[in-house]
Amino acid sequence: MDSSIGLVLEGGGMRGIYTAGVLDYFTEQDMYFPYTIGVSAGACMAASYLSRQLGRNREVNVGWVTDPRYISWKNYFSKGELFGMDFIFDELPNVIVPFDYQAFEASKEQFVIGTTDCDTGETIFYHRDDPGFDLLKIIRASSSLPFIAPIVEYNGRNLLDGGISDPIPLRKAESDGFKRNVIVLTRDTGYRKSRNRFGWLVRRAYRKYPEFVKVMLRRHEIYNDTLAYIDEQERKGNLFVIRPQQKLTVGRMERDPAKLDALYKEGYEDAKRLMPVMKAWMQA
Repeated sequence: MDSSIGLVLEGGGMRGIYTAGVLDYFTEQDMYFPYTIGVSAGACMAASYLSRQLGRNREVNVGWVTDPRYISWKNYFSKGELFGMDFIFDELPNVIVPFDYQAFEASKEQFVIGTTDCDTGETIFYHRDDPGFDLLKIIRASSSLPFIAPIVEYNGRNLLDGGISDPIPLRKAESDGFKRNVIVLTRDTGYRKSRNRFGWLVRRAYRKYPEFVKVMLRRHEIYNDTLAYIDEQERKGNLFVIRPQQKLTVGRMERDPAKLDALYKEGYEDAKRLMPVMKAWMQA
């Protein structure tokens, strides 16, 4: 593996199962990048990839999605969170489908996770080498979607989903010295995000965090500007992009295991099909 090439992973809620398929194929090929950065679902999928746990993301996100503890309105009405965050980030990795902390710690790759600071609206990145790095707490923060998950307090900061302020953290990878990157997206070519139609609700729900509100209301601009930059870098040959080829029928909060498994297989097959081309790009 070229030591100058990084891996950048978009979030996207349950659409991240596409990324899981891509990463499982990479795992089978023993392909690991010196630097991996992700937000939200991208960071979740990256953790099991870096711990070399082939199939774990599929088991967790397809095999357990129908369990009401994973995602349900019962969670929302009882705890104010649609996803069962304690179940997903405690019981599943520590008891039911154990995360291999030892293998993760033994892995040598850099790993960076993006979150959004509610007080400043800034993207806050955490590196696995940071003192006291708490993997599950940071991934939980990065995956905490507004309205359907509570704010996560970590190291004196109030954090939410990293995909809000930096949905595809390519520029961070570049600033960390990785000018050429493989990037896995969870939207098809041509997708662009629309303006938030519920700005009044954002202002009301997060009135204590005016800087966060500003970022939320600009989210479509941030996302679409990032896509334009990705297109530019791809034309220049600095990026190799893997993304779904068809418009997705899987939603951010999808609960249909058949749809999720089909998207997982799509990611796996796309990675397999593109591997020869990607290797040629890496060697260019």
